[in-house]
Amino acid sequence: MAENFEEIKEELQGEDTLHGRFLTFTLVDDVYGLPIEYIVEIIGIQSITIVPNVPAYIKGIINLRGKIIPVIDVRLKFGKEAAEYNDRTCVIVIEISDISVGLIVDNVDEVLTIEDDNIAAPPANRMGFENRYIMGIGKVNGKVQLLLDCQKLLLGDEFSGMRMPSENE
Repeated sequence: MAENFEEIKEELQGEDTLHGRFLTFTLVDDVYGLPIEYIVEIIGIQSITIVPNVPAYIKGIINLRGKIIPVIDVRLKFGKEAAEYNDRTCVIVIEISDISVGLIVDNVDEVLTIEDDNIAAPPANRMGFENRYIMGIGKVNGKVQLLLDCQKLLLGDEFSGMRMPSENE
């Protein structure tokens, strides 16, 4: 899984075509997309060390090659029902402003190119639609992809000032 994504990302970086590229993943029946430029790697679910006194959606921390990374169950973060992790469950490691976080998702789908003219603004909050983490709605082949704003997802109140020490510290 990680090898294929790394190959795709290397190819794209060489062409300077990360704009409009999204990694899609599924939670329950909804498809979400993350801008590919924030993704470090994709790994299978692994042993998570529980950290006390954190919100329920922060499942704990993992040690990824000596780097301690908090992991979030995106299902719980988005108010969906918890589910047992299985062989399709993945951790998408993203990084913004030197903060790395693992996002636990049901499964990873594919890398898509979505042109700017196929991305609509999310509905306004006054319509009862919570779009705190949604940067836009992508339309691809008649399907809707909810495109997430990684900065809002990671730089919210619960992560402000967070810097996890490395194993060597």
